[in-house]
Amino acid sequence: MENKNEFAFGRKNYLLLIVGLVVLAIGFIIMTLDTEPYGEGFLGITLGPIILVIGFIIEFFAIMVKDRKKA
Repeated sequence: MENKNEFAFGRKNYLLLIVGLVVLAIGFIIMTLDTEPYGEGFLGITLGPIILVIGFIIEFFAIMVKDRKKA
């Protein structure tokens, strides 16, 4: 029978989740800093979305990675 007191994720997963959320927040903040009308400058169309994609990739790996202790 499984131990019901264990969390679904380990420490590594939670740290990666926090890092991913911080990167996502930075991406959205970068997108709002664009001074061009309708956010059509470099920050709003290029840099911000690239940072957001990196943040979502980090979040994906944070969910999928397994702790070596539990395996």
